[in-house]
Amino acid sequence: MTRSDPATQQAGQRVVLVTGPSGAGRTTAIGALEDLGYEPIVNLPLSLIPRLFSGHIGHPVALGVDVRGRDFSASALIELIDTLTRDPNLTLELLYLDARPDVLERRYSETRRRHPLSPDEPPGSGIAQEIDILAPIKVRADVLIDSSEMSPHDLRAELGRFFDTGKIEKLAVSVHSFSYKRGVPRGLDLLFDCRFLVNPHWEPALRPLDGRDPAVAAYVASDPRYQEFHSKVMDLLLFLLPAFVAEGKAHLSIGFGCTGGQHRSVAMTQSVAKALAEAGWQVSKRHRELERKAPDGAGSKTGERA
Repeated sequence: MTRSDPATQQAGQRVVLVTGPSGAGRTTAIGALEDLGYEPIVNLPLSLIPRLFSGHIGHPVALGVDVRGRDFSASALIELIDTLTRDPNLTLELLYLDARPDVLERRYSETRRRHPLSPDEPPGSGIAQEIDILAPIKVRADVLIDSSEMSPHDLRAELGRFFDTGKIEKLAVSVHSFSYKRGVPRGLDLLFDCRFLVNPHWEPALRPLDGRDPAVAAYVASDPRYQEFHSKVMDLLLFLLPAFVAEGKAHLSIGFGCTGGQHRSVAMTQSVAKALAEAGWQVSKRHRELERKAPDGAGSKTGERA
């Protein structure tokens, strides 16, 4: 991987133009840049791109361009690069994702996709055409990354080195409470079962309350096993979160479940979310079953900050 020496530190809106042969990692790169805070814009006709910047946008943009574009040609793309480079309000960087032809062919074989330039022929023919078409673009690259030996995680990490804006949180953490009777929420990365803790449901005075109430939280915390459980969960999370950041993960969902999703799981969610926020993490929380019970949307809401 190489990088030329453009004046990337000058003032102006940052624009990363992403291109390269199909199968080299362009889609992964666009996703990684989005996670880094760039607005992704993919496969817009080249003739329309300059209009994007006729008004004030401000935030960084990742433009995905490839040979499938309706008006794509190497000369048109070079003209676009020159146009954007001359704009004093923009800081343009050309990111070129590359890979060896044999690797590209293997990737097409593994996914059983057809190459856009040779849909009715073996992928090798289209790959050769595309590499030839893009040759004049490749030599203009500010950042050239060969993904032949890279996993998607490796590619994301490498892009982070070049394009991290330093203006967004590294990892957004969401903590959920739920009832096992209604099923486990989709998309959880980590799941903890709270049903072994003492259940406030059997206390008549606590039954109508939920785990956000101090009396319920204190009752759950009175279980002799609670403190050790809470401590071990926090130790695990504080060990794992930096590792997920290093991997390039942008969001982590943590779930706490109990029988009804009203008392024990809610109390744990409240406590863990608060502790993670105090440790410096960006945390939101959601209580699924309490949301179901609140017809007017009152109570815990999606994305509520810890």
